[in-house]
Amino acid sequence: MNIPPQPPGTILQQMYLKERLRSLKRGEFIEVGCGQGYISRLLLDLGWRGMGYDLNPSAVQKATRLNQAAIAQCQYKVNNEDWFSAQDSKVDLIISCMVLEHLDDFKESHFFNRCKQMLKPGGRMILLVPGSPKHWGIEDEIAGHYRRYSFSEMQRRLEQFNFSQIHLAGLTYPLSNWLLPMSNLLVKKAEQKKLKSTMQERTQASGDRSVLFKTSFPFLLKLILNETLMYPFHLLQKANLTHPHALILYAEATP
Repeated sequence: MNIPPQPPGTILQQMYLKERLRSLKRGEFIEVGCGQGYISRLLLDLGWRGMGYDLNPSAVQKATRLNQAAIAQCQYKVNNEDWFSAQDSKVDLIISCMVLEHLDDFKESHFFNRCKQMLKPGGRMILLVPGSPKHWGIEDEIAGHYRRYSFSEMQRRLEQFNFSQIHLAGLTYPLSNWLLPMSNLLVKKAEQKKLKSTMQERTQASGDRSVLFKTSFPFLLKLILNETLMYPFHLLQKANLTHPHALILYAEATP
């Protein structure tokens, strides 16, 4: 299946994630909040096997289509259910991308504690979350976020729940910051009506969003939105991994 063009910030996150994953021994993973299945696809392409969970039925359908070859080979399964109540075996990696910020304080605590329970000895947790609290904006409100994370706040969370930090980095700076004003305008125009929904409804809808030139792009733009042409911006993000205004935080830790 041809993967449609991804947003610039998403491409940069995945480029960085691939570099980190290449140093790890392949094993079994769980992706919490798999959305349309792109992170799971990345892991599967690197030789991992595992399963994804998402509350959004349409996102699960898309993740299923995207990863149908791995599903047919029994390398992957996607579940339209709540991971917190699922019965799983322990795994080598638990990964979530844009999930933790959707959880209130109680569920956030539950997430960290469940990760500790579900990871094999030496297993890792990888989190990608919104960074730079000063950039709180319309998209956070519409997507049902409770918070954005600073470096110090993420470090405090890891210490609080007895995780040893392996790696913490800020991603997508400066490109996503340059694009943020336009992004906010597009989101406000397309999705402002979602502010009338409950936090749970906004969270569930966030797994399958369609905002033209924000989350979805004409296929022709893949000529521009690809890893080759984004590589200079990947080098820029790597040169700014500690920048406090990076809009995405990458955290890698082990219990």
